[in-house]
Amino acid sequence: MSDRTGIFAGDDPFEIARNWLIEAEKTEVNDPNAIALSTVDTDGLPNARMVLLKSIDVDSFVFYTNYGSAKAQEIDSAGKAAFVMHWKSLRRQIRVRGQVTREEGPDADAYYESRSLKSRLGAWASRQSEPLSSRTHLMAEVAKVTARHGSSPKRPPFWGGYRIFPQEIEFWADGAFRLHDRFRWVKQAGENNWKITRLNP
Repeated sequence: MSDRTGIFAGDDPFEIARNWLIEAEKTEVNDPNAIALSTVDTDGLPNARMVLLKSIDVDSFVFYTNYGSAKAQEIDSAGKAAFVMHWKSLRRQIRVRGQVTREEGPDADAYYESRSLKSRLGAWASRQSEPLSSRTHLMAEVAKVTARHGSSPKRPPFWGGYRIFPQEIEFWADGAFRLHDRFRWVKQAGENNWKITRLNP
């Protein structure tokens, strides 16, 4: 597409997304990798929450969570999710929708091992999204798992990653007079080529 130049140029949307994230890391004060993740429950009621995107791979976007959480249960039920990354400092955003699979292999183990000890123990202690009687009770659980697992806890079987394989990616950048630039990349399941369309603001 002749006018897809500058920050929109390229034939690989994952590379464009990585470049935008690298740029955002220089300007966003907190969590440039934060995404607003959207799922739906069994009644079709949407849910949204902020999570941290941990990698942009060659064909997917990956984040990690407790498999007992509400978002995990909704993802496992629907097999689909969407998210938006928004950088106020750059006046850009990326929207993604697609199929989701669990990431429970060596990548999940490696990421878990890279986390701080307190975060690893916290993953064992928290029954994410379930009712909690008090913070005191939570800290008591942390003490228990610390005594049980010591300084090198293994990744909990109920904690791991999700890999979103996009069917649609949209890149958006702020434009003068609110005439924003938007490009939507669409790929049907099983296809290799992306169809790219410029959208009205």
